[in-house]
Amino acid sequence: MLSPAPEEPLLLAELKPGRPHQFDWKSSCETWSVAFSPDGSWFAWSQGHCIVKLIPWPLEEQFIPKGFEAKSRSRKNDTKGRGSPKEKTLDCGQIVWGLAFSPWPSPPSRKLWARHHPQVPDVSCLILATGLNDGQIKIWEVQTGLLLLNLSGHQDVVRDLSFTPSGSLILVSASRDKTLRIWDLNKHGKQIQVLSGHLQWVYCCSISPDCSMLCSAAGEKSVFLWSMRSYTLIRKLEGHQSSVVSCDFSPDSALLVTASYDTNVIMWDPYTGERLRSLHHTQLNPPMDDSDVHISSLRSVCFSPEGLYLATVADDRLLRIWALELKTPIAFAPMTNGLCCTFFPHGGVIATGTRDGHVQFWTAPRVLSSLKHLCRKALRSFLTTYQVLALPIPKKMKEFLTYRTF
Repeated sequence: MLSPAPEEPLLLAELKPGRPHQFDWKSSCETWSVAFSPDGSWFAWSQGHCIVKLIPWPLEEQFIPKGFEAKSRSRKNDTKGRGSPKEKTLDCGQIVWGLAFSPWPSPPSRKLWARHHPQVPDVSCLILATGLNDGQIKIWEVQTGLLLLNLSGHQDVVRDLSFTPSGSLILVSASRDKTLRIWDLNKHGKQIQVLSGHLQWVYCCSISPDCSMLCSAAGEKSVFLWSMRSYTLIRKLEGHQSSVVSCDFSPDSALLVTASYDTNVIMWDPYTGERLRSLHHTQLNPPMDDSDVHISSLRSVCFSPEGLYLATVADDRLLRIWALELKTPIAFAPMTNGLCCTFFPHGGVIATGTRDGHVQFWTAPRVLSSLKHLCRKALRSFLTTYQVLALPIPKKMKEFLTYRTF
């Protein structure tokens, strides 16, 4: 299932912002968020100073690893139909904290486009949402760089954003005002729900790929799980010893990972609330005193697209790659001031953002999933843990299907 000896991540490319003369370069330069479009045809980079860069993917040939190809049918069609897509610069007017692409192509998004561009009917529309420092959310059309909507409601920084993977154009936002808000972009960006309950800033939100659950992480030791059907709290997950700052679901929705300042990633069964495993981030070169007790504090965690690996970024200047079945990292890469990470949706590349406004692209393990894992992934995409446990199958098979074998 896993490659026997994965290579250390190699730095493929590093992009650095130009220095804007109208700003103090030492402030607001962080890359708080990076994102690939679900089809792999675009990359969004919050490069600091209120600017988001939209970059067609893949990058120029000299930056692409041997054998790597962007498996994007939509991108090829786009190139034939409209000419090669060009890099866009979005001036958001405020510091950008959160980024999220909509699924694409999405039939409902054509309606949104038609409302704002009646002269250009029936155009499929890839959307980028940006969460801003003043609590606003700006919605952009990627192909043109045009601003479509401005969503108001939050009273403080919009730290994170997440679209439902189904393509329904439901957007969830997480804010320092201690709330999450649900928006329907098919209804002119109407706010349809406010989720309250967190006592601290909400850092992160993630929607399960089956669109049934929403996870939110705030500056608290517990994580909240919400129903995406009723918008009610399902349960709190408790186990961390410090603030939880990042979370992500596995591609089959069967696992949830949370990352904390306590230097641990916890892997959960979101259906039962059971804690399955902890991944502790140990410093490679521990300090001689206690001055850097929080140096391994985590900043970001994400699943690989096939669900067999995790990537984490911590304050100890390391990007780590973890295999699902192992308790120690299988690979490391040195990176300074890392803040966020995400996998390319077709695998093979990890993008990371830094406090300096840089974005880096690293090689990621490429793996041919075993038939066992593919079957598990397919089954868990529509079966909950309880439904698996109710099946008339051997106990060992149930343990494998519910990720209890490691």
